[in-house]
Amino acid sequence: MNRRKFIRNSSLATAGVTILNFPVFGKHAPSNKVVVAVMGVNGRGAYLAESFSRLANVEVAYICEVEEKALANGMKPFATADKKPLVMKDIRELVRKKDFDALIVAAPDHWHTPAALLGITHGKHVYVEKPCGYNPNEGEMLVQAMNKYPNTVIQMGSQRRSFPTLIEAAQQVKEGVIGNAYFARSWYNNNRKSIGIGKKIAPPPTLDFDLWQGPAPRREYQDNLVHYNWHWFWHWGTSETCNNATHELDCCRWFLGVDYPTKVTSAGGRYAFKDDWQTPDTQTASFEFGNNKSITWEGRSCNNFPTEGNGRGFIIYGDKGTLVNLGNDDYKIFDYNNKLIKEVKSSTAANGANSVSANGNLDNYHFENFAEAIRGNRKVISPIIEGHKSVLLCHLANIAQRTGRTLHCDPNNGHILNDAEAMKLWKREYQKGWEPKV
Repeated sequence: MNRRKFIRNSSLATAGVTILNFPVFGKHAPSNKVVVAVMGVNGRGAYLAESFSRLANVEVAYICEVEEKALANGMKPFATADKKPLVMKDIRELVRKKDFDALIVAAPDHWHTPAALLGITHGKHVYVEKPCGYNPNEGEMLVQAMNKYPNTVIQMGSQRRSFPTLIEAAQQVKEGVIGNAYFARSWYNNNRKSIGIGKKIAPPPTLDFDLWQGPAPRREYQDNLVHYNWHWFWHWGTSETCNNATHELDCCRWFLGVDYPTKVTSAGGRYAFKDDWQTPDTQTASFEFGNNKSITWEGRSCNNFPTEGNGRGFIIYGDKGTLVNLGNDDYKIFDYNNKLIKEVKSSTAANGANSVSANGNLDNYHFENFAEAIRGNRKVISPIIEGHKSVLLCHLANIAQRTGRTLHCDPNNGHILNDAEAMKLWKREYQKGWEPKV
């Protein structure tokens, strides 16, 4: 059976078919077209816009971007298209449009939840890139929105959950191929350079910095912030954990079958350079789930010496064997004596340093699932509740790192127990008038 058939059959068999009970724009057209808008197209967003436009019966009708060079980059895939996306700058105006079905959010992290909620509360389905929140409270707001608007499809960009071979591997672990799976180890390595010491200057005329900041309280512009380096400033970014650990930690949680942790620790810092970079470039985080299972993540942003021969991946350890993934749709299963008993090689070359698409066209499985869920043909494979649980691990690692304390958490929701100082980082203040609402 080929992979496309596998994902279709497995999704239908395990989830059933969901029929939407409300009209979708274009629902009654012969093509059953899904019309989308994409917010943020400098890097990953441009890739998303192109990828969705190539799906059957999907149209990219709008692009929302606040910077001219990024906009030009996002429009490149449509240079020869007969019908080009319309351009809008302000997301608040875009969501009021009635002629599209879904909003795809690929703006900086501080925009993910506020933009998603703007879409949801205006009747749009939402695909939001990881992380699904700038902080834990925002992830909970999206879960609240899922419950308040049950007919709205909300999917996070945790695309590995849609890889057919990883679905197969997770099922084998669940069925006991490595016995009781009790520990997972994950990692990410890169060779990011120094961002230097930025100068406070006026924003370039190509950038609407007020809209770029949006819900974040206003700060002065500096020349080493846009486009990518905002990741390493706590005011806008969420560290390498939410930037990359999200994917591996999501797989670890999925394969182990765990939800919220009971204990979180973190060690590390900004070691490689002395510059404006605020978040850790080196971090080791540990998560315990009761007394039965645990997960670790090691991130090295500025030293790309491979772990297990690769820049990213995860390992699941059981009492009868081990499963190894090296960052893509590959996996190996070893028995208790470390004898290789099964190997599935990757169908594409993984590139963990590629900020646009580390997994090549495998992401299309996830995009297709979102479109089909909107049509009512499938259930969303990575509902926002699962995205929130995985991203919460990253946020808790960051909170443990920033406070320098061990966090003890409620296993029912992940809330930090008996630590008012740490809980201050559970949410943030917003620019007046930009507060997100469910």
